[in-house]
Amino acid sequence: MLNPESRIRDFPSMAERIYLNTAAEGIPPRAVLDALKQYGEDKLIGMDGRLLHQEQWSQARSKIGQFMGLQSENIGICSCSSEAYNLAYLALRLKTGDEVIINDLDFPAGATPWMSNSSQATVKVWRSRDGILDVADLAKLLTPKTRLVNTSLVSFYNGFRIDINEVSEVIRKNSNAMLAVDVTQALARIPLDVKKADLVISSTHKWLLASHGGGLVGVSPERADEWSVPAGGWFNVENAFDDSRFEKVINKKGADSFMVGMPNYPAIYAINAALTYISEIGVQEIDSHCKKLVEQCRSGVAELPVELLGPKNPVLPSGIIAFKHSKYEEINNALHSAGIHAMSNAGRIRVSIHGYNDENDVNRFLEVLRKVVTSNVG
Repeated sequence: MLNPESRIRDFPSMAERIYLNTAAEGIPPRAVLDALKQYGEDKLIGMDGRLLHQEQWSQARSKIGQFMGLQSENIGICSCSSEAYNLAYLALRLKTGDEVIINDLDFPAGATPWMSNSSQATVKVWRSRDGILDVADLAKLLTPKTRLVNTSLVSFYNGFRIDINEVSEVIRKNSNAMLAVDVTQALARIPLDVKKADLVISSTHKWLLASHGGGLVGVSPERADEWSVPAGGWFNVENAFDDSRFEKVINKKGADSFMVGMPNYPAIYAINAALTYISEIGVQEIDSHCKKLVEQCRSGVAELPVELLGPKNPVLPSGIIAFKHSKYEEINNALHSAGIHAMSNAGRIRVSIHGYNDENDVNRFLEVLRKVVTSNVG
């Protein structure tokens, strides 16, 4: 893991603040900024730079596949998770009578495409109870008409982490539906086991520590034909420049069909560098380091007069702790005054802990929080 010297070398902005908001926006290491600069240098040589861009693209697909447990040919890269989900919506070709199940802990990117005006499917909501999704409740929603179950591996809202293998087993027992999993709040922070998912999607500017403009797509090879996007474009078209191009469109299959146009090469350089940086440290090492900090933070928050969102002792911990308090604006102001960055919105405070955080960060956060929520109490 990082020592005090390497922490400031790789993340210089951490020298003067405490950053606990990676679930919203990750801080890229210097290596990512160097990669973006390299993109600029390669772009300066014009068409000859395309070969260098394509090599970065190829390397990134391979590394993403390693993180997701897939081969590089099963990996697509588009512009963001929202684009990926909208393309997935096109791929399903939903009809009247089809059913899609989402849940109330999902991020809007994965929940809203199926609810659009053009969708003919019936959308069912898997409701959480006390911040937890119970697979027994999912089983009651599944029918032979269910085409898709979508869920986040880790909820952006409260950090609840689901057991994908358990979810998959329930789905297989009760339907022939496919399982789509958003790993945005887990990729590069938690060792992934999503082999039983049919579609895996992630953004790149949070825990992965890359840039904006990346949407990662992993497609199960067993059901790749069902995830073939019927979209216009050229990068995703087999016959884009053939003589038949004005007679018919032949779309590529599976992951390749999610890449509809020119790859966002600047983002791909950043993704490649971020994956390399994370790999050199090790996701397992990052997770082990952070588990102690997350437990320290959750235990400290649970001792205070706040409404902890989600379980106090989760079976599958993540990097997020969330809670509510009537003084959330006062808490937010106090944190900022102390140089502590967390997320505050609509009464909810969300703290997210990554590998560049340490015990001092957590102690200082709890000290400021305790002072605000216990003032004028008793």
